[in-house]
Amino acid sequence: MIRPFLAALSCLATQALADCGPTPGACSTENGEYHAAPVEADNAPAVIFLHGAGSNGANTIRNTGLVNALNARGYTVIAPTGARSFGENGSSWNFFPTWDGRDETEFLKEVARDAETRFGIDPEKILLAGFSAGGFQVTYTACEAPGTFAAYAPVSGGFWRPQPQSCAGPVRLFQTHGWRDTVVPLEGRSLRAGQFIQGDIFAGLELWRLTNACDGHDPTGYSDTGEFQRRRWEDCAPGSALEFALFPGEHMVPPGWSDMIADWFESLPE
Repeated sequence: MIRPFLAALSCLATQALADCGPTPGACSTENGEYHAAPVEADNAPAVIFLHGAGSNGANTIRNTGLVNALNARGYTVIAPTGARSFGENGSSWNFFPTWDGRDETEFLKEVARDAETRFGIDPEKILLAGFSAGGFQVTYTACEAPGTFAAYAPVSGGFWRPQPQSCAGPVRLFQTHGWRDTVVPLEGRSLRAGQFIQGDIFAGLELWRLTNACDGHDPTGYSDTGEFQRRRWEDCAPGSALEFALFPGEHMVPPGWSDMIADWFESLPE
């Protein structure tokens, strides 16, 4: 079990909001950059959170509702910037397998190694999470290289079509989506006259059940956390975990997500 650190030791997000921790400017690596809101603790767990399309890592760290809640639970927050240009000054992620460009999974490994050196995070306790396009990237990394991080938590993002036929192996994943999301609808949608097609979130969940060798399609557990309606699959491969939460809102990281996902992550066996 991952034990939360005392909040009194952890919340530094209001200092140097868009910097490399206490150092001005972004943290630079060989293939990109990231911003960070670290906690003052040795071997702290971390959340690497991937921004949506048109944003960047600095904007993620400026989201104090998200960052402060995770810092208060003892997590260092790492916010990389995607490789693809999107909009006038924004970025997105090179997640689709046929696209040329930076290998984002390798970049995220590089970010984790750098953050381990700079901030003393525990490499065995990193949750990869992301919103929208960042959620797409989380999904593809979890599918292609599930052992890269301890667990995965996409928000408002899944696979694109054509969806992969299979994933590399069992994974620990918690998917969250808004019932009224029209940007990434649960059923998916076509973009740019069919050039890109967002996938069906429920089809993605079927792939995760197959990946985790779950005994059946139907969930084995249901629960509520505030407005989150949760379902989970437990009769699956040893060491795997799969859960899905719906909330009544639109395309967003909903209030309460940080604590819910921290509770889930901390409940996973080491």
